[in-house]
Amino acid sequence: MTLFLPTVSVIIPIYNGELDLPGLADCLLQQIYPAERVEYLLVDNGSRDRTPQLIADAVARASAQGLTFRYLNETDIQSAYAARNTGIRQATGEILAFTDADCYPQPDWLVNLVQGFKAPEVGLTVGEVAALPGQSWLEKYAERQQLMSQKDTLAHPFCPYGQTANIAIRAAALAEIGLFRPHLTTGGDADLCWRLQREGGWQLYFAEDAVIRHRHRATLKALYSQWYRYGRSNRYLHELHGTELARPLRQPELKKQLARWLLKEIPLTSWQLLRGKARPIDLLRTPIGLYCARARTQGQQAAQLSEAARLIVQQEPVE
Repeated sequence: MTLFLPTVSVIIPIYNGELDLPGLADCLLQQIYPAERVEYLLVDNGSRDRTPQLIADAVARASAQGLTFRYLNETDIQSAYAARNTGIRQATGEILAFTDADCYPQPDWLVNLVQGFKAPEVGLTVGEVAALPGQSWLEKYAERQQLMSQKDTLAHPFCPYGQTANIAIRAAALAEIGLFRPHLTTGGDADLCWRLQREGGWQLYFAEDAVIRHRHRATLKALYSQWYRYGRSNRYLHELHGTELARPLRQPELKKQLARWLLKEIPLTSWQLLRGKARPIDLLRTPIGLYCARARTQGQQAAQLSEAARLIVQQEPVE
């Protein structure tokens, strides 16, 4: 089969990414996409750690291997979406691919991600997000539940979308519908994907073989922050697109679910463990799920969409 190999700009927003940048750079350097057909734009969003030096080191390593890494800065707005817009404005590729600093693309990621664009009606492709093997019980829970899989967002009842950890967009499509809302702090991936499909008329393609691996949250505090952000995203998308809010988790339901867990699920799961049909982490599925639901409820209740976050910026020519 003949591969489709358009010119591609890979755009990665980075904020205080010193822990993940070396691994990310290794993964980008191992991509099998033809070097002359791709550029990697690393956009520092005002980092305060060793990120600037690590990006500079990655640029030098790439140059020595004949690859194009470009070091960009976005310091006006503290938002990953603003950083992505900075990359979009500097990009030269026909296709714009996106991932994040804490993601680890597999070597054939980019090749597989762009094949859907062979169809001219496709303006957006979505790759899969798998878990990096983790050691903590929370990481094992997230892996067991496939919490970051794009299959969940692709099944959204309002309209399918992909998380910006692993998507690609036709540059011409963004020229039509505008870029990310730069002042939005969460939910911008769904917002852009929905605008591409509902306003631009572009089709979405799921590139299941285009895989990146993502590290799941390893602490309760980090997990709470993640689900609190999901709640804020629900509120923002409700304000922007009229989507339904998630049903809040109230005290009576919380108590009922915990009672069911203690009286029914623990005995049943313990029996399945003895028969080798469950894993120890399955014993905690309900309390962790309730903890996440509570965080989402609180984020959804507290979120307030600012007028600035409603702004859609347009593509501007690079001087």
